[in-house]
Amino acid sequence: MLRTMHVATPAADAAMRAMFAARKQVFVDLLGWDLPVLAGRYELDQYDTRDARYLILSEQGGDHLASARLLPTTKPHLLDSHFAILCDAPIPTGPTVYEITRFCLGRGISAARRRVARDQLVLGLVDFALENGITTYTGVAEPGWLSQILAFGWDCMPLGEPKTIDGMMLAALRIEITPETPAILARAGVIKAHVCACAEAA
Repeated sequence: MLRTMHVATPAADAAMRAMFAARKQVFVDLLGWDLPVLAGRYELDQYDTRDARYLILSEQGGDHLASARLLPTTKPHLLDSHFAILCDAPIPTGPTVYEITRFCLGRGISAARRRVARDQLVLGLVDFALENGITTYTGVAEPGWLSQILAFGWDCMPLGEPKTIDGMMLAALRIEITPETPAILARAGVIKAHVCACAEAA
């Protein structure tokens, strides 16, 4: 079921809180990243502003399954502010280019459900792009996640050679989104499943 949510509504507030809590569990507790934590429970940083957009996959009861944050590249974002060294050419920016950050899968679900949630979030990102005139996504990924992204078969390419930053091997990438992208993903086995609710928070 697809639902559109806004942060002013109680349902959206609950979904946002669950997302920020899940981000803390994954990026701070599991991966050990040095990130700001609010009230000991929620991971938020300077990019969680009114300009950010969030796609959140939740169970009917509200439990977080997966989420991602989208940042406009017309304003400061992670790639240009922190990881420009990963790009061999000018960083893609513009009103139709958004950066995917904080791609987060819930820790409390099985591997099989994580795979389904991952695929639904990827498809949600494509739908969001097509509905909002976004032609390009950028992002930064570790090698393991980058290999998964490339395996989807869509128009994706690294922006430079991977480099070690703060002890992590990272690579920058761009993904081109066109009306043909859903069919390309479907051929790679990334298809929609009716297992969760998808919320867009603005």
